Amino acid sequence: MDPQDPQLLLVPPPNGAPLGSPPPRVGHPSYVFLAVVAILSLVCDISTKNWAEKRLDGFPGIVNVWKDHIAFVLARNKGGAWGLLQSTSENVRRPFFLLVSLAAIAFIVTLYRRLLPSQRALRWGLPLVLGGALGNVFDRIRYGHVIDFIDVHIILKGRDHHWPTFNVADVAICVGVGLMALDMFTSKRPRLEGLSDRLAESVPAPAETKP
Repeated sequence: MDPQDPQLLLVPPPNGAPLGSPPPRVGHPSYVFLAVVAILSLVCDISTKNWAEKRLDGFPGIVNVWKDHIAFVLARNKGGAWGLLQSTSENVRRPFFLLVSLAAIAFIVTLYRRLLPSQRALRWGLPLVLGGALGNVFDRIRYGHVIDFIDVHIILKGRDHHWPTFNVADVAICVGVGLMALDMFTSKRPRLEGLSDRLAESVPAPAETKP
C-alpha cells in the first residue's frame, strides 16, 4: 500500500496522526497466555487421570459423587468420542487419532495468532481446546488409549439417560468449543465506519462548465 496514495491522504487517520501515516497495527494476543491456559488444563487433566488410575483401579472401583447422577468409574477408551473406531485395528486407530489431534493443534495455534482484541471468548476457548487435545494425545502416546472416569447419567420417568464416560480434557474441549460458538454470535469485527462518506466529503466537486 503506497502511503502517497491520494485516497489515503484524504482520510484523516485516528488519534490525530499526521495525514498519510500508515494505520496503527492491531495487537494480537500473546502466545504466553495460550501456553499458560493450555498447560494448566493439561496439568489438571493428567493429575486427575493419575488419581483415577490409583483410586479406581481396585475394589470397589467406583466413587459416588452424586448418587444416581454422577460417579467416578475408571474406563479405558481406545476409540474417540462416543467410542468412535473402538473396534478398529490399533495399527489404523492410533495413527488416525494422532494425526487428527496434531492437525487440530496446528489449526488452533494458527487461528489464535489471528485473533482480534475484541474476541475475548475465543481468546479463552482456543487454549482450553488446545489443553484438552494435548491431554488426550498424551494418553494415546503413553497408553494407546484415553483414560476416562467421569460417569454421568440421569433417570427421567424411569428411563436411565447415560452419557458416555469422559475426563477433564473432554470438559476443557467442550467448554472451549462452547466459547468458540459464543464468539461466532457475539464478536464484532472492527469496521471502517463512515469511510465512504469521508471520502465523498473530501473529494472536491467537479467544476461546472458553462455551455
